[in-house]
Parts: sequence; structure tokens; C-alpha cells
Amino acid sequence: MINTSFEKIVNVAKIGTYEKVDLNEVVSLALNEDIKPSHEDQQKVLYLGIDIQNDFMEEGALGVPGAHKDVERTTKFLYNNLDKITNIAVSLDTHELNQIFHPSWWVDSEGKHPEPLTIITSEDLKDEKWIPVKEKKASIDYVRKLEEKGQKNLCIWPYHCIMGTPGAALESQFSRMVHFHSIARQTKVTKVVKGQDPLSEMYGIIKPEYSRENQTNEDLLKYVRQFDKVIIAGEAESHCVYESVRQIVEHFSDDIKWLKNIYVLSDGMSCIPGFEEENEKAWKALIDHYGIQLVESTDINL
Repeated sequence: MINTSFEKIVNVAKIGTYEKVDLNEVVSLALNEDIKPSHEDQQKVLYLGIDIQNDFMEEGALGVPGAHKDVERTTKFLYNNLDKITNIAVSLDTHELNQIFHPSWWVDSEGKHPEPLTIITSEDLKDEKWIPVKEKKASIDYVRKLEEKGQKNLCIWPYHCIMGTPGAALESQFSRMVHFHSIARQTKVTKVVKGQDPLSEMYGIIKPEYSRENQTNEDLLKYVRQFDKVIIAGEAESHCVYESVRQIVEHFSDDIKWLKNIYVLSDGMSCIPGFEEENEKAWKALIDHYGIQLVESTDINL
């Protein structure tokens, strides 16, 4: 039984508003709880929140339609399962202005930068439709390698989640909930920073789309595998959530029994517009090959 009401922790009307998070208040509320500490859990359950940050909220720099409702449903799920979720881990997409997927990296023959959502292909580079401003050889190699490996083509995104800016911070109400859980269950919020390599996009939390050096986060893989069940949600469904799940299941592809205990909350994530068809096919393939479960937050029984 939780002493603190959901409404005292999460103000649904404030989701996506950059509200200042008063962690002193959150801690004070959580200290009033008398819930067993997470280390006593017989079943170890991880909630993994992917990029639930201000810039991916609906009014953010790279806003995802539906994100506010996703956060509302996710925080209610966390609240309703506070005594069953052992640990919470969150990823933080974190960039600088000059990275290969931002407009400043590329120009056309007239010196103009590409608009957001421009797709750049190796054919474009061959025709010099787009020219890298810096790291020319490495940039061309990156675009080619994406195509060779069957990864997503290079997409130019609006400047988003710039290190040290409010847009890169956890969404305020989600932040309140995960830190409330941390104190109430006497556990640490694991925070994973990703996306800082200027020469690679990093949708998934485990490794970049392509890089010349091995940047696989082996420690994170080991951490995730400690849990009996893993619950995943976040933004955006078609990119960072999907690629995170794909990287995890491909790494543990020889452990199908465990993979069946990965649950992705279908009502806790939303797709970037224009990628819906591709997104639906991609999820179906993961489910068919690896047995992960795509469920609504109200249907999962922990």
C-alpha cells in the first residue's frame, strides 16, 4: 500500500512543461513510505525508460506526437507497480550542435544546410547533392556503411537534447516518479548517457548505428541480463525504443527463454510521423523472431 497519492507525485497537466523538479519535496514524500527495499525482491524486475526527455515531448525540439499521454500512462504504471519494480534505468540522448545528424554538418552546392528530416544517401554524396563541412572521408564512409549494414539511412534531425540544456533533461513528471521510486525502494536510478560520438547516430542504448571502433556498452548488457523481467517504454517508438530493444535481443539471441520476459509497453511510446509502416513491420519481425511481448501497460501482470 502506497501512502502517497499518484497526484501528489505526478501533475498530469504539467507533463511536457519543463516544470522545475523539487527533489527535496519528492524525497520527503518518498520517505513516508514503508515499502520493502528492492534488494529483497524475489523476482527482479527492471523498468527501462528510453529517452523520456523534454526535447521529445510534444512541444520539444524533436517533439513526438502522443508523448504526453505516453508519460501519463508510464508514470501510472510505475506507481501501480512500485513495490514490484526492482530497479529503474533511463537513457539520456545527449548531443552537441555539430554532429553528423544535425544540419550544421552538411551543405549543398550553394552552401545551404539541409532541412530537418532530410535523408542523405550515398548516391547523394556521389552526386555532391550534400557535402560534409568537416571529416569528409569519415562522413562519406559512415553513410555508405549504414547502407551496407542495412541500418536506417542518415536522417538530419532538428538540434535536440544538447548537453546542458533543459531539452536534454528528463521530463519533469517522469523524473519525479523515478526518483520517488528510488527513495521509496532504497535503490539507485541508473542513468545511461548516449549519443555523444560526433560521427555516428546512436538510436539504441547499446551501441551506435555504425562506428569505426567497438563502442558496445557491455556493462549495460550485463546489467540488463541480471533481471528476470525487463519492461521497456519511451520515445520515440520507431527509432530509439525499437533500436534499443533490437540491440538487446540480438545480443541475447541464444537465450530465447529469457527474451520472452521482455515486455514493451505499446501505450508508453509513440512513433515519429512518417515512419509508421516501417515501424509496424520492424516490431512484428522482432516479436516473431525473438518472442518479446508488446503489451499495454494495464495488461501486464508483475
